[in-house]
Amino acid sequence: MVDNATNADVTRLTFERASEEHESIVKRLEEGKVPLEESVTIYERGEALKRRCDELLRQAEARVDKITTDNAGRPTGTEPLDVT
Repeated sequence: MVDNATNADVTRLTFERASEEHESIVKRLEEGKVPLEESVTIYERGEALKRRCDELLRQAEARVDKITTDNAGRPTGTEPLDVT
């Protein structure tokens, strides 16, 4: 299992950095050249990174507003974006 220090480290990463590191881990695991014990460790780190990316995406979606327009297509304001 990933230790608390590793989880704390992940929670400070930006989306771009977490995504980049996650992609690197996936690539290493797909190559199949990582010893078993290290594979388990980096897999757990990859899961934590994926959760961080998901969390940051949800936060970004909650902040996005949809521009509303009238019948002529002129902007009239904004409303929360419904991403469901």
